[in-house]
Amino acid sequence: MKRSRSIPTRLRVSALGLALSLAAGFAGAQVFDQPDTDFKGSVRAASPLVLPGSEIELEGSGFRPGQSVTLLRGETVLNTQPYVADAEGKFAAKLRIPADAAAGLHPVVVRVANPDAAAVFELKVSQEIPMSGQDRFEVASNKLVRGLYQSAYSAASDAIYVTAAVGRPPVTESELLKVDPETLEIVARVTPAKVPGHDDERVFAVYGVGVDDTNGNVWVTNTRDDTAAVYRQSDLSLVKQFEPGAVPHARDVIVDGRHGRAYASAFGENVLAAFDARTLETLTPIAIESTQRGERFSPMSLALDEEGGKLYTVSMSTGEAAVIDTTTGAVERVFRLPNAAGASGVAVDPRGKRLYVASQRSDNLLIADLDSGEVLHDVYVGAGALNVAFDAGSGLAFVPNRVAGTVTAVNADGEIVGNLDGGTFPNHVATDGRGHVYAVNKSRGENDPNGDHIRRITPKAR
Repeated sequence: MKRSRSIPTRLRVSALGLALSLAAGFAGAQVFDQPDTDFKGSVRAASPLVLPGSEIELEGSGFRPGQSVTLLRGETVLNTQPYVADAEGKFAAKLRIPADAAAGLHPVVVRVANPDAAAVFELKVSQEIPMSGQDRFEVASNKLVRGLYQSAYSAASDAIYVTAAVGRPPVTESELLKVDPETLEIVARVTPAKVPGHDDERVFAVYGVGVDDTNGNVWVTNTRDDTAAVYRQSDLSLVKQFEPGAVPHARDVIVDGRHGRAYASAFGENVLAAFDARTLETLTPIAIESTQRGERFSPMSLALDEEGGKLYTVSMSTGEAAVIDTTTGAVERVFRLPNAAGASGVAVDPRGKRLYVASQRSDNLLIADLDSGEVLHDVYVGAGALNVAFDAGSGLAFVPNRVAGTVTAVNADGEIVGNLDGGTFPNHVATDGRGHVYAVNKSRGENDPNGDHIRRITPKAR
């Protein structure tokens, strides 16, 4: 018969003493005191570019005066001395990022005391990609006007149409430019009309742009006024200004000459606005449903395979791509793109059956199989990968990295063949179908010598 084993008396007494001690400690310290039930504090990195080993500035706001803030990554405390909110509930501090920090979106816990609260903010650490491949490209550049946003090439007019808008609403400085593709000089320009019903001089500022070579028009989006407009390619005279509200937060616009349709992405509204490109009538919008439960597809850039009858867009909020049949206007399918955080740019290579997607928050270019949606290559290209254009002649995709200040050229195998200087805040790229890529960038201010340029990038024959 087996004898039962008993816990020695000394251990039982010790365990009981520890339990009583812990209970007394909780009771004395009042761990669960009154929390901050109306907590509104937030922390952000003041610098858009955070690199391993760098010292960054942090800004805190919305705290109660005197609240102390401790930051943690996992179980590691990042600031040995807590930050203390001033009389306005703010603080400013510097933080050293470890040299071995991995690139990615890092959840940082914000631990708050007096009274207690907690939150999480996302700190994006980027990787620096060295310049390379300059000998493989010819680059010409010219400074235009402030606030360059997008460009589109017209074969019919042999011209580049460029949009520009400066500042936040009410926007009073905006232009649509017609640029010579050889000299990169402005040959015509127009300021949009004033928005009626306002006395602050605001205009229908232009942002997205697409060309209609069938009807000789240029389409633009008026993002701040939730609408779109059409101008004549020849002299930039206004053909039609759609009413505010026609396209909520209109972003990109593209024209399908074969089917006589124009499409504009309504960011945040899960729809593409549709128009008859000939009559300029508004058509039934195309709704895109996300495959992610409880999420909303938020369309950004647009890419068109006119011969194949397919329109493509990507969702910034859900990391998905959508395929639309331009003959029927039906959404064929929506598929997930792993590691596409903040997807914003899209380009298509119908012959190579590749879809290219650039994502701002994950700093990467995804190359997906056009039929299956399978991601074939995940290429880290630099901070703030904002847009992408595919050049059929060279077989290269070009990505403007807004925060890194570069334009990266990537081949179909996911290899970086060039990382070029893009100036301040590269914002958009477009191709002309003749072997040239046009990149426009924004500026840090009126006197920025590296801002507000258009660049013509031409891959050299090899």
